[in-house]
Amino acid sequence: MQRRSFLAGTAALAGASLGVPSLAFAQGKPETSKVAIAVGGKNLFYYLPLTIAERRNYFKDEGLEVEISDFAGGSQALKAAVGGSADVVSGAFEHTLLLQAQKQMFREFVLQGRAPQIVLAVSKKTLPNYKSIADLKGKKIGVTAPGSSTSIMASFVLAKAGLSAKDVAFIGVGAGAGAIAALQSGQIDAIANLDPVMTKLERTGEIRVVSDTRTLADTRSVFGGDMPAGCLYASQSFITKNPNTTQALANAMVRALKWLQTATGSELINTVPEGYLLGDRAVYLDAWQHVKEAMSPDGLMPADGPATSLKTLQAFDPAVQGKPIDLSKTWTNDFVKKALATVKA
Repeated sequence: MQRRSFLAGTAALAGASLGVPSLAFAQGKPETSKVAIAVGGKNLFYYLPLTIAERRNYFKDEGLEVEISDFAGGSQALKAAVGGSADVVSGAFEHTLLLQAQKQMFREFVLQGRAPQIVLAVSKKTLPNYKSIADLKGKKIGVTAPGSSTSIMASFVLAKAGLSAKDVAFIGVGAGAGAIAALQSGQIDAIANLDPVMTKLERTGEIRVVSDTRTLADTRSVFGGDMPAGCLYASQSFITKNPNTTQALANAMVRALKWLQTATGSELINTVPEGYLLGDRAVYLDAWQHVKEAMSPDGLMPADGPATSLKTLQAFDPAVQGKPIDLSKTWTNDFVKKALATVKA
């Protein structure tokens, strides 16, 4: 894919394989070695680069002691950062836009996913005669957590079909076995979730997929452009006070992204916690093939990504509609470009 966000020389750097400890300290020792990261649904592929950086000790190589707190959904992880119990969030980029609409300045500094990987599907059990999105009116849709990226994606699909979030009931079901159980038991009529949850439900034949954003082509079809997904973001005040710490985080994440570009299935299985596999290694590996393309190969934000994200929110969310949003203050490629230039194989 040709990425319009590539600057001169970046493509060549992005092709480099990252491996052993980086040259992170060339830019200075981290201002703080202890960093608290909040995430919503850590077991999902959406956040896989974070787990890889943690499990392969990339954060430690950068002189960081990272504590990761896992929440039911991205909206709850966001609240942890706003409340001060987390320094950084591994979450959806669109949350930086929602925060700015509330006059809180947060900025993305390394991209994990270049496609949302979110799948909207209906239950064959409770909606056996489903024909169109209009059939979801009055139904219960399971999302990781209300206000999370899964509910945002579902709300946008509903809006394109002439429905609003008020026409359905969003039910928080988490991002793991609980989400699967909610669908299987009939507690929800549809589900917006991610892999490996969705691939497991597909394999058992219990759902019918109605909207999919696991590939770049499908993502552009749904959103009309490149839609940035998981990322690391922090308050502008944290980044300003801790540029070396922020750089160290970016270095570790870029290494993780590069590792994922060449990792074998067995290497992946041997790296992630057993609980991520949902009791079925074959399903996990199948799901990985579904979403591999969605992973950012280098951590760079695509040039048109922020605008696509804003357009998506403006289509249905009154919290953003009519608000002046300065996109330039919601993201930066500066830390990733330095990581690509200094982190060596």
